[in-house]
Amino acid sequence: MKNLFLCLLSLFPALNLVKAEDIPPIPRRIPPQGIEIPDEDRNRIQSRLSEATESAERIRNHPDVAVFRKAVRFALLNGEFYDKKHFALADKLLDEADRRTAFLTEGETPWTSAKQLVVRGFRSKIDDSVQPYGLEVPEKLQLNRPVPLYVWLHGRGDKNTDLHFIGQRMSRSGKFVIEDGIVLHPFGRQCMGYKSAGETDVMEAIEAVQKEYRIDKQRIALMGFSMGGAGAWHLGARYADKWAVVHAGAGFAETARYNRLAKENYPPWYEQRLWNLYDVPGYARNLFNFPVIAYSGEIDKQKQAADVMTEAFADHDRELNHVIGPKMGHKYDENSKKKVLAFIRKAFEYGRETNPQEVHLQTQTLRHNRIRWIYATGLIEHWKDSRVDAAYESEAGAIEATTKNISSLLLMHPDPSCCGARGGFFLEIDGTSIQVPPNLFSVPLLRKPDGTWSIGSPPDVLRKRHGLQGPIDDAFLSRFLVVAPDHPSGNELIDRWVSFEIAHLQKRWQELFRGELPIKKADEVNKTDIAGRHLVLWGTPANNHLIAKVAGKLPVTWKGDAVAAGKRSFSRDDHLPLLIHPNPLYPTNYVVINSGPTFREAHDRTNSLQNPKLPDWAILNLNQPPNGESAGKVVAADFFDEFWKLKKAPIRSIKEISIE
Repeated sequence: MKNLFLCLLSLFPALNLVKAEDIPPIPRRIPPQGIEIPDEDRNRIQSRLSEATESAERIRNHPDVAVFRKAVRFALLNGEFYDKKHFALADKLLDEADRRTAFLTEGETPWTSAKQLVVRGFRSKIDDSVQPYGLEVPEKLQLNRPVPLYVWLHGRGDKNTDLHFIGQRMSRSGKFVIEDGIVLHPFGRQCMGYKSAGETDVMEAIEAVQKEYRIDKQRIALMGFSMGGAGAWHLGARYADKWAVVHAGAGFAETARYNRLAKENYPPWYEQRLWNLYDVPGYARNLFNFPVIAYSGEIDKQKQAADVMTEAFADHDRELNHVIGPKMGHKYDENSKKKVLAFIRKAFEYGRETNPQEVHLQTQTLRHNRIRWIYATGLIEHWKDSRVDAAYESEAGAIEATTKNISSLLLMHPDPSCCGARGGFFLEIDGTSIQVPPNLFSVPLLRKPDGTWSIGSPPDVLRKRHGLQGPIDDAFLSRFLVVAPDHPSGNELIDRWVSFEIAHLQKRWQELFRGELPIKKADEVNKTDIAGRHLVLWGTPANNHLIAKVAGKLPVTWKGDAVAAGKRSFSRDDHLPLLIHPNPLYPTNYVVINSGPTFREAHDRTNSLQNPKLPDWAILNLNQPPNGESAGKVVAADFFDEFWKLKKAPIRSIKEISIE
């Protein structure tokens, strides 16, 4: 941490008066620290990396080249060599980077049409980092026509950083032998349970493959085992529009039972609510939109995940297809693999229906708000069970729907030919009958205060909507910019905390999130930054002029000598607000105040705990120094209401137990 802090000070000399090194460093869990690098190997690898910078910028920055060099550079910076043979692996990756550079110089890209094992890369929209992905392209597969895509999510590997992931993808096939399609191995930002930036990584990798290869979008399978099985449950349920079929092997599907938490040991109520961002049982109905098959070893402890989901399916009078490997531990047996693959290929015979006659949407947040021809555009209250179940009767062209906790939705008629000039169609929703007029194919629906529905859109006011609904961690799933203070605030406690937390975020983003933190000083931020990114502002109105610009328009803010949240106030000498809110300077983006992703090093021991730890806002007492659990002592926290205002209900006690 100290070396990184010194690096930060070199970027922001104005912070040189701050003694952030007085705060004890937080040991990282993943990736673990590697072996000592002999000078001979370090000098050789560093020399090769330096030589590579001499190539043309266009070639140097090409993702299919840059992923190899980034992998080696990060291994060198972070100490991620775990065996002497890994120095030779670094040379192997640099050899491939040099080979591709030579081809690009001649205007050639032979690896783009290569078969068998191929490593490629893309540049992430979150932070402009290059991220790798592996492909298996069968030798006999015809690429001149659309082909199925099998997305395989790997298991946990604490040491499986870019260097080692790429090494595996250059030399090792996956668990299933696939001959009829391309297998995609997303990196998932290494070891994040396919959450946070790891979630975005999977979706960006799929998008990258679809741009480079002719993929049959109606035949995409999501598969995974162990941590990858957890990812298949989570991503399968939340991106249900994407898949023709989902297979989850082992893994975990929720937080409390998997971690065997007694209710008296539950975390604060708001963190329990936030389990529902990734816990799968509350999204089970989304999995009814396509075939799903689970696998468990009979004696594997992670059979618990499929057992939990079997219960969740049964709660809705559905039965989960569950293959159990006899006497198997944490692995597949060959017969079970055959059953799983046969199930997937059977699903591919039909493919994903573009406009199915029946759809089911279940969510607790507008972050995940769509299934086929239904979009939830408003919730009565976030973090409560919300549903839309709709069916289309093709002969009459009529639609029947029922909802729960939905305040507005958008219905795209699955068969526009039925409702043209000849008369529109009939809609029955929650007992309300609506005759939709002709030529209205996209139907906005609004729930009235009495619970009935009418055609209409929500008023154009500030409200929670898809992509702008919180919590704090949501800002780090898309493009953001960290904004450091212009100068010291005059409060040594606050300045020390801010400097430490920025350095901590920069270090953690590199080591765990596998990217380089996009960061500027406040006086370097321009109009393009404000329009194009979420702004993560650090400091106070006294030392960050952008905070000064927005503070008066935020529900939790500085007032006089206090930090205020409604009627509650805290001394501004040793408290800071942490929050997410639509940016008053550009309301279609977020502004975040004084926070990075809220899960920290202590939560990395299991991917099931890498969940958001804070809601939309919190007040932090800085007299408790940052540690692996939290950035300070949380003395108040809550979600904003659906209109981004403080809730009128009394603020709950931090210790209050909720098991909703």
